[in-house]
Amino acid sequence: ALTLVRTRLDPRERQVITLRFGLNGTPALTQKEVADRLGISRSYVSRIEKAALDKLKEGFGIKP
Repeated sequence: ALTLVRTRLDPRERQVITLRFGLNGTPALTQKEVADRLGISRSYVSRIEKAALDKLKEGFGIKP
């Protein structure tokens, strides 16, 4: 799964997914916390997260 995160996602998507789901030993954050940390809106975090999750589902062979 982490290989898909590293290979399928662009750097911004990877950063959002890592922060949102607490990958690499970091605590999971809310969309608001991610937005504040990255200096972007919560709705933009939501859009990035959705696109990234769709790419990961596709990588697992799940229809988005």
